[in-house]
Amino acid sequence: MHKRNFLNLMAGVGLTAISALTHAQDNSFKVGLILPMSGPFAATGKQLESAARLYMAQHGDTVAGRKVVLIVKDDTGSPEVTKRIAQELVVNDKVQVLAGFGLTPLAMATAPVATQSKTPMVVMAAATSIVTEASPYIVRTSFTVPQVVVTLADWASKNNIKRVVSLVTDYAPGVDSEKYFNQRFIANGGQVVETLRVPLRNPDFAPFLQRVRDAKPDALFTFVPAGVGSALMKQFAERGLDKAGIRLIAEGSVTDDDIINGMGDVALGVVTTHHYSASHKSPLNKKFVEAFGKANNGARPNFMAVGAYDGMRVIYEAAKVTKGQGGEPLLNAMKGQVFESPRGPIYIDAQTRDVVQNIYIRRVERVGDQLWNQEIETVTDVKDIGKSR
Repeated sequence: MHKRNFLNLMAGVGLTAISALTHAQDNSFKVGLILPMSGPFAATGKQLESAARLYMAQHGDTVAGRKVVLIVKDDTGSPEVTKRIAQELVVNDKVQVLAGFGLTPLAMATAPVATQSKTPMVVMAAATSIVTEASPYIVRTSFTVPQVVVTLADWASKNNIKRVVSLVTDYAPGVDSEKYFNQRFIANGGQVVETLRVPLRNPDFAPFLQRVRDAKPDALFTFVPAGVGSALMKQFAERGLDKAGIRLIAEGSVTDDDIINGMGDVALGVVTTHHYSASHKSPLNKKFVEAFGKANNGARPNFMAVGAYDGMRVIYEAAKVTKGQGGEPLLNAMKGQVFESPRGPIYIDAQTRDVVQNIYIRRVERVGDQLWNQEIETVTDVKDIGKSR
């Protein structure tokens, strides 16, 4: 039988039996880390892999008497490739956990594989609200877009911002950002003058930003994927929106920690909300940032890194409870975990399998010769509002 046909057959009818049989055949504990390591979102994959490896370096490669084997695969940012890799990891490599998923479409493509094989799937990056509803085997350690943008809408309403234009990248997290920010901002009495969506691939922000300038709002609300914020900020300045008095408020990916220093003065004063900043003031985060930089040529960890670092923590602690057993017991041991992260206190909601955490209002400030997302307010224990509908 052709290999691809065999894999498809296994995905449909035989993954559960194969997983149960083969997991017991060796003394390893395998984690399949599926990441965009090439293509436009390679920076995301690099942050995720670096943080996962840092956790293992700090906590050892043995858990519950089993050797932890991290199998890293490049999905190139393609959902079709991601699903095929996930099938191969379950059938051929016999992984106990699927993890990673730098973008929502990649996580959604893998969800059926996790369900059919009863393999826990730890989403370390993808942030669309619905992700955890795609499979009962998904646990998320990143964040959800509604957590972040609703908090920003509340802040904007309290800070004399009455008219906004919404500009988001046209894929699931962007649509989530637009929906939940606009709903909350309007409910608070604000006006959304115009809603704009930019293509995910090869975006050119210039014509959209010109429309923003012409609309003359108090502020531009925006969301773009991690790593794309530099281009947006550059064109924001080139189009003179900052000189026109239009404030920029954003979901935190826009002023991503690992690229913010390259944005220059146009980023100063930009207010964002997010669940993590590399400047978060806690002893644990200070150690995390220093260790990450030491292991990665001085690079600064971003929110993707903390999602992977905490994801490995959730996997390790669950494996300790199950003594290395996978499947349902491992999934159940992931639910309800409560711990201190470099981002602050978090827990995995046992019902939704989603992360509950602090969301921070941050303002870009210069400290010494570097730019940082400095936390100016904290909203504690934020759940995903998307789950309350």
